[in-house]
Amino acid sequence: MTTYLEANRLTNGTKDHNSSILLEGTRDALDHLLYKAKHQLPEECFPHIAKANFSTANTGTPYFPSPLKQTEAISALKAVEAGVAAAIADFSYGAQDREIDVDLERASAFLFSTYLATVGGMNKGHPEVQTLLKDTDLLKAQSILYRRLSANLYETKNHGEYFHLHGSLEATTALNMVGLEGHRPDLTDYHECINTIEDHVKQFTADELEEMNAKAKQAGVTCLKWEDFQKTQHGQELIQQPPWKVESLETDSPPQPFPCTPSPKPQILSGIRVLELCRIIAGPAMGRGLAEYGAEVIKITSPNLSDVPFFQVDGNLGKHTANLDLRNPQDRMTFEALLQSADVILDGYRPGSLIRLGYGPRQILTLTKRRQRGIVYVAENCFGHIGPWSSRPGWQQIADCVTGVAWQQGLSMELDEPVVPPFPMSDYGTGCMGTIAALVGLYKRAKFGGSYLGTTSLCQYDIYLLQLGVYDGELMEQLRNAHDKEFFELRHHDSVDEVGKRALKTMRRMHPELFGERHMQECFSRGFKAKVRTVRPVVYIEGTWNGFLRSSRPNGFDDATWEGWEVDEDMLKS
Repeated sequence: MTTYLEANRLTNGTKDHNSSILLEGTRDALDHLLYKAKHQLPEECFPHIAKANFSTANTGTPYFPSPLKQTEAISALKAVEAGVAAAIADFSYGAQDREIDVDLERASAFLFSTYLATVGGMNKGHPEVQTLLKDTDLLKAQSILYRRLSANLYETKNHGEYFHLHGSLEATTALNMVGLEGHRPDLTDYHECINTIEDHVKQFTADELEEMNAKAKQAGVTCLKWEDFQKTQHGQELIQQPPWKVESLETDSPPQPFPCTPSPKPQILSGIRVLELCRIIAGPAMGRGLAEYGAEVIKITSPNLSDVPFFQVDGNLGKHTANLDLRNPQDRMTFEALLQSADVILDGYRPGSLIRLGYGPRQILTLTKRRQRGIVYVAENCFGHIGPWSSRPGWQQIADCVTGVAWQQGLSMELDEPVVPPFPMSDYGTGCMGTIAALVGLYKRAKFGGSYLGTTSLCQYDIYLLQLGVYDGELMEQLRNAHDKEFFELRHHDSVDEVGKRALKTMRRMHPELFGERHMQECFSRGFKAKVRTVRPVVYIEGTWNGFLRSSRPNGFDDATWEGWEVDEDMLKS
């Protein structure tokens, strides 16, 4: 049997000091996670989690030029995910001891997998990659640099006070809010764009920007330190919550065993049907996780809403994708027909958005009541589902700024200012937590019957991450000395693209083991009409197969139907 373990790899028993930093940190992260989430997990998964093995080839410093324990945090989450998956395998196929291995390199690669993905041999930053992508940047908030920098961190009128402006996928409203035109064809230089926007942001205090932001219903936020976030009412309420929550919606539906339909490989979610209503990364990462375990996932997107084109290369792996306008009566009929045999609904929008369309969790219960089979509804957002800020819009950078992650990054670089950390790591971490919530809901439905609501958020992932603490000063000094000096020359106003580009460059030099061929899989995509390379699954679970049955495709590629699902043979190769 093929596993991720290799003869020369370091495991839990290693005595190597540097590798033990990550391994011991991962065990500490797992202990903390289980303490916080113990009431959100089935008892049957704990023996599997306790025996999970963590493996690594790392014999140096942590992978990321960051003080935050991202590898440890995501590896612990993946162990929990695997433990719940193993409990489902026991439920369906019979209990047994199951070897579980979590690969720390691959877990780390998962956190920036959209940066590792390629289509037609081109990565996210390749100047020609747009020729292979579907143009879903409808309002040019991504493709025009000036408009893209409407989503960026800037200093305010008060020195040392910072606000993350965020134009989301529209840009004009946020730019108008600070007195700028939505389009400036004369501004094409990176630094000129930054200086122009920051000069306008500096005309206002953070309090004034917050007031303007609320009035314009934008996703911006004041950048707080961790200790300051903990003093806010929202922070105090959210910190009391587990990283994810699974609650009962109804208890009348009978138990619903896992279908275990015939599949090319033994996958625990074969036959489970998922409707994903999400955009960008965190929400689609939930669906990607369920597809990895064999679920049939249809990602539903509106043809009238913008999305980031390249994120679909990684985010749509294993799924079918369909366009439906849920304000259109005919498309609503199509969606409601799909609902009748769906097992899971994934909601990646701001709280209330799908309720206004008629598709919130209790509305879906009413629409599916006649079938006498429960449903699992999982919702993720930025700020969480309780607290005074729960209805605010937001994205990964917003969560990282409001919780204190950005300030921790900047301070570790010996700056007295925040810097948004490299890569959308909180997006992927939140996606993993949503996948766990869905697996738990499905397990409960199979054992007890009923329907379940799972909730999680970007801020909850960041809280979990920050509660793990940061690397000590000695280790951070090692990281600063080892990584490229250019990375530590970044400033608060440098964009996520610039931060990611410099991080990739130094990490490729420092940790080539993260970029090895063994982490990648490649398959021709009918949707992109080119070969797509993506990161392989992180965990191995004995007796089951983790993997994707089909390559990726752009949004809206497939018909909105459960029929006619293909299997790409190249994806079946271990």
